[in-house]
Amino acid sequence: MLYLLFYPLKDVFGPFRLFGYITFRSAYAIIVAILIVMLFGNWFISFLKSRSIVQRIRAEVPEKHRVKEGTPSMGGLIVLISLLVAVLLFADLTNHNIVILICATIWFGMLGFWDDYIKIFKKRPRGLSIKVKLLCQVIFGLGLGAFLYWFGPQDYATKTNLIFLKNYVISFGVVYPLFVGLVVVGASNGVNLTDGLDGLAIGLIAIGAFAYAVLSYAAGHMGISSYLNVIFIKDAGEITVFCTALLGASIGFLWFNSYPAQVFMGDTGSLSLGAIVGTVAILIKQEILLVIVGGAFVIEVLSVILQIFYFRRTGGKRLFRMAPLHHHFELKGLSEPKIVVRFWIVGLIFLMLALSTLKVR
Repeated sequence: MLYLLFYPLKDVFGPFRLFGYITFRSAYAIIVAILIVMLFGNWFISFLKSRSIVQRIRAEVPEKHRVKEGTPSMGGLIVLISLLVAVLLFADLTNHNIVILICATIWFGMLGFWDDYIKIFKKRPRGLSIKVKLLCQVIFGLGLGAFLYWFGPQDYATKTNLIFLKNYVISFGVVYPLFVGLVVVGASNGVNLTDGLDGLAIGLIAIGAFAYAVLSYAAGHMGISSYLNVIFIKDAGEITVFCTALLGASIGFLWFNSYPAQVFMGDTGSLSLGAIVGTVAILIKQEILLVIVGGAFVIEVLSVILQIFYFRRTGGKRLFRMAPLHHHFELKGLSEPKIVVRFWIVGLIFLMLALSTLKVR
């Protein structure tokens, strides 16, 4: 909004030229997103409490989580609101990538809100059925994939970057929409599974947002993309503003979600934030790198898959004390803050590995 309002007036007032720089608008998107959450966070938490929008703890989680019963939930709303406000203020709203990301935010925000509403007000701890959630996720994923198949970047509509290989891309052809659907569903559910400890998922989302802010800027800059041997995507640089707004919103929310959490983001946040990062990866053709950027989420998902497989193959034995993996470490006696910080460290290691692949080609 500010870009469209002020940048055309650059010849009238010179300082308005600053709005033409993605780095300038990205920096202020971070600041505004953080400030919105921190300024309105306490009021929002009080509002949730007054409406009895609080967490209901499922029976199968570790016993120590019982003390979290009654903590305000659906805090993901303020994350999404601050994200969207920052984007509306500082992004180029005529950029089709920004429009797609706004649609992803709203679609998955509504899905998560619906799920949380059923959990809290209908008193059904598991919320929406798995089939309904998957159906909604798949519809968006396939729709996005079909759109990009027909209207994606010229010459690269169905292609993606490979890691470690120089000047080589892979094309998915007509199955590209299925690939996009898989990425969106996997990213959304990966964050949802990880959101089980105070500050864990939102901290890892902040790390992922930073990684894709860097990658988006590189993909949208002809010189940098050529130097790094990644696909140049026209107008992808604007995604940097969206990613930095997400980074700011995540940092702001972490202020209230760090141990002991004053508010949980619920599925309103976890389902949508994962899908947003997955959508960014798709738009800049760095879907495969998402496995490394989101390595901590991948580990969590794999722990659940391995637990189920092992349980069925051994007739009831468990590979981990509990899955996802963060609960396993809880039951081994590690404190919640220690587990969270160690997962953040793992996330940072994966971040450095992911960015290093840009030159290991």
